[in-house]
Amino acid sequence: MSRPRRREPVTLEIDSLSHEGRGVGRVDGKTVFVHGALPGEQVVARVTRRHGRYDEAETLEVLRASPRRITPRCAHFGVCGGCSLQHVDEDYQLEHKQAVLLELLAHHGQVEPARLAAPIRGPQWGYRRKARLGAKHVAKKGGVIVGFRERASPYVTDCQACDVLDARVARELPALRALLDGLSIRDRVPQLEVACSDDVAAIVVRHLAPLDENDRDALAAFARRSGIDIHLQSGGLETITPLSAPSTPLCYRVDGLTLHFEPADFTQVNAAINEQMVARALAHLAPGADARVADLFCGIGNFTLPLARRAGQVVGVEGAAALVARARENALGNGLENCEFAVCDLSSVEAVASLALGNPSHLLLDPPRAGAAAVVEGLDFSGIERIVYVSCNPVTFARDAGVLVARHGYRLAETGILDMFPHTAHVESLSLFTRG
Repeated sequence: MSRPRRREPVTLEIDSLSHEGRGVGRVDGKTVFVHGALPGEQVVARVTRRHGRYDEAETLEVLRASPRRITPRCAHFGVCGGCSLQHVDEDYQLEHKQAVLLELLAHHGQVEPARLAAPIRGPQWGYRRKARLGAKHVAKKGGVIVGFRERASPYVTDCQACDVLDARVARELPALRALLDGLSIRDRVPQLEVACSDDVAAIVVRHLAPLDENDRDALAAFARRSGIDIHLQSGGLETITPLSAPSTPLCYRVDGLTLHFEPADFTQVNAAINEQMVARALAHLAPGADARVADLFCGIGNFTLPLARRAGQVVGVEGAAALVARARENALGNGLENCEFAVCDLSSVEAVASLALGNPSHLLLDPPRAGAAAVVEGLDFSGIERIVYVSCNPVTFARDAGVLVARHGYRLAETGILDMFPHTAHVESLSLFTRG
């Protein structure tokens, strides 16, 4: 098959699905990643970007469809960068993510799990409690538009609706657009931070110029009508302040506990998955009354507090002092006195090596996308019997798993994916390591 010279349409056979969810085909021996195409399909596509070793393309027409293809629910799918797999049925999404996890474990970590756990599933729609939405005044589109960034683009999608956002915010998208368009500084509001709890939704309005009295009145009126609390952010995270006293504090419940948080704090986006994830982590670690558990990257105590209900002692460690303060408050608020917390740069081998954890017998790791390289390098693992590793990046998890197995003598007893972000290519997992 000859390679197209001017990006004219080309017919391709799709052999596989890339890690990020694009179909993989070939033209004249060169790999082409085709957005919107699935394995087993024959598609007509147009090359949109050329590289030395591969090209990128967009599906124009599906000549032979995969039986796993479904009709995307969202009218913005294909343009919006919020979702990438709405054209694939739920089971195939999970099969693909599981295959990616196992492939990367083998490739980057030379590790194979002894058991594969069933995927943790949850709601497919309306699950997203945390999100960052872009805002942009575009005169040609009639004013301010609000939405996720476009796929592979810095532009903002004009989202009139969003099926993955928490419904309390999703149903207000048109009203938010009108609200921002009526502000005196409508061209100086670049983003909205969404944070929803069990009982209330909140939006942080990032503004690059001062609001006048009319602006504040308009925001307050929207808050009263919608029931969404408005916070303002004029600079860094430390400048976030409520427009008025929130009616109900932001909090969520897990394992019979109530955890309070601030709008900019890290919390899991999917409440149903988080509840199951915490339950599985507790079952895997199974700490007894004499156990001492270390929870590294503890955040506001999402795992620390449930562990403290079962273990003799738990120490939570986090790099952000504000999150550690929140975790302490949550422990006290839930009457848990067997928790201690520390602030530590967990990306530094030296800092990790100097941590005084008190010889823990169990370890929970829930790192950011960069993984836990400094922890697996610098921590003393001599007394740790069981490790649960919660990952949001299969590449860095595979790297760290390889070190835990090859250098520290653990075995990957079980791994399984969490469907934290349905309809996206994000691969999240929860794994148990035991002594080999």
